[in-house]
Amino acid sequence: MFAAIRSELTKIVTLPGVWIFTGIILGLHVFVLAQPLDLSIEAIENMTPDGDVEVFIGLPQPAEEAVLGLLAGSSLQLSLLLPALAAVIAGQEFRSHQLASTLLATPRRGRLFAAKVLAATLCLLLVAVLIAGISTAFTYVVIRDWNPSLLISAEALLINGSFLAFAVLFALVGLAVTIAARSTLVGVVVTVALIALTMTQALTSIAPALDALTPLSAGRNLLLDPGINELTAGPMHGLIVLVCWAAAAIGVAGVAIARRDAR
Repeated sequence: MFAAIRSELTKIVTLPGVWIFTGIILGLHVFVLAQPLDLSIEAIENMTPDGDVEVFIGLPQPAEEAVLGLLAGSSLQLSLLLPALAAVIAGQEFRSHQLASTLLATPRRGRLFAAKVLAATLCLLLVAVLIAGISTAFTYVVIRDWNPSLLISAEALLINGSFLAFAVLFALVGLAVTIAARSTLVGVVVTVALIALTMTQALTSIAPALDALTPLSAGRNLLLDPGINELTAGPMHGLIVLVCWAAAAIGVAGVAIARRDAR
């Protein structure tokens, strides 16, 4: 099993598209966070005697609440590209029609599938950790003259841990859809459609409980503060929904790779 995982990891890290797309994600993350940096620093510098700040104009908040919300929101933005990265990882063998060759080395499809999922999970987790690390670094710059120890508080560690759970679980949905459909494009399109369901608030206007069952809304419910965000469920509900999406998608992909021809 370890040999199979190592083989899959080797495939992933030697694929130029993975490095390029990862670089794009991290570069965009730095660029996006750099834009409001001065405004965020100014908001902390202008903290009121009561400890309130206005990270968003016209919305005063307790400073700790605002900073923790900033940390969670910062990581959430670009993590939405991780399912597309997962689709690139999963689609490599289908684009080059190498699955049959892989099965010669690892003929047991169940073991092969498990190795693929575990190897991809490790890579996606690493990218998610880098995203969280960049968000933490920018947040440190914002609060370094005020209360940098906030970033190692239980609340901040919970936010980062919850983010990693969301990022990997949602990305695994993109991975599994790509494997089941044997198409990178399908994997990307499906995850974009799932994101659009939340971004357009199409389901929220009909039934908030239904919207809470989509993966991006589940991520928002898991990560964001209900005091300043309109959420559709609690964090535990969000985590359960994400686990169910990932488990169901991986289950379908496992059945698909076991029953279809090797091409």
